[in-house]
Formats: sequence, C-alpha cells, structure tokens
Amino acid sequence: MGQDLRKLFEEERKKQQFVMKSGHESRFLERLATELPETRKKRVTYWWLGIAASVVVLVGIGTLLFLNPSASDTTTPTTIVDKDDVSPQKMNITLGDLSPDLKKVENYYVANINYEISRLQISEDNKGLVDGYLEQLDVLNSEYEALNEELNTIGPNDETISALIQNLQLRLQLLQKLKQKLNQLKSSENEQETTII
Repeated sequence: MGQDLRKLFEEERKKQQFVMKSGHESRFLERLATELPETRKKRVTYWWLGIAASVVVLVGIGTLLFLNPSASDTTTPTTIVDKDDVSPQKMNITLGDLSPDLKKVENYYVANINYEISRLQISEDNKGLVDGYLEQLDVLNSEYEALNEELNTIGPNDETISALIQNLQLRLQLLQKLKQKLNQLKSSENEQETTII
C-alpha cells in the first residue's frame, strides 16, 4: 500500500507523450501581446559606467591631494623664534600641526566623531540617555582643549600627544557605546510592542 508517488508520476510521464498543436506558441505570443501590451520601452542601463566614473573621480582627487603640496606648505618659510618673544595667544599648535601622520589620525577621529554625532536619532524616549552621553562628551572635549593648551605651553612631548589621541579614541568609543545603547533600547521597545500585539 505504501507506494512512492514520485515513481508513479515518473512512470505516468513516460507513458504519455505530450505534443503541442502546431502554431501554439505563436497564438500564445499574439494573445499575450493583446492582453499585456508593452507600455514602456526598455531602458538600457549602464550602471557600471557610473561606478567607473566614480572610481576615476576618486582616483583623480586622491592623486591631486597626494602629489600636489598644499599652498600653505610652499609659501610659508620656516622661521626660528625665541620662546620668550612669542606670547601664548599667538602660538597655537594643534595635534595636526606636529606631523602629517598625526594630522591624518586627528582628522580620522574627528571625522568619525562628527559622523557618529550626525547619525544620532534622538527621540523623547531616549533624550535622557543621549543627554547623559553628550555631557560626558563635553567633559572629554574640555579635557582635549586643556591638553591642547598644555601642548602649546609646554611644547610637544610623547605624553601629551598620546593623551590627545586617547581622548579622541575615548570620544569615539563613547559615541559607539551610545549607539549600541540606543539600538538596545529600540529593540527592547520593539519586543515590548510585539508582546503587546
């Protein structure tokens, strides 16, 4: 009594020979054309041209930035000034002024910090949490400014430079933790809504 249905269907197909009537395909295509007329022309998309153009533009900009020295580097002569002659207000050195590598590091962290801040989604439910994190971020920002003042008064040293970089890292980590907390809060709210439903 336990027959395999697959074998039965295969045997049935082998027994029967299905032959379509002549002209069946042309009649089907004519009927399809009358029932579903083509209302729009097919557009040929060249999506790969857009990608290639973007790559060419990015390579061109990158080449321009790396091969051409900036105007400020070529026109500013190097002068040696006695530390006592310069007032502290005129001398303002930042982390990026010390070396090109440190400038890249500073730009990387500042860009990522600004990007994370711009992506924050603040609502009435998470406003308190975001405000708490932003207060901590303000404290780190004021510490960064104090470290910059120390860099200008004492001069560049390894401890100050590493403290500046660690401050930038802490600010970025703080924003990433805030993003995680917001995602957890959002997912817990979604779970509560689904359990209510």
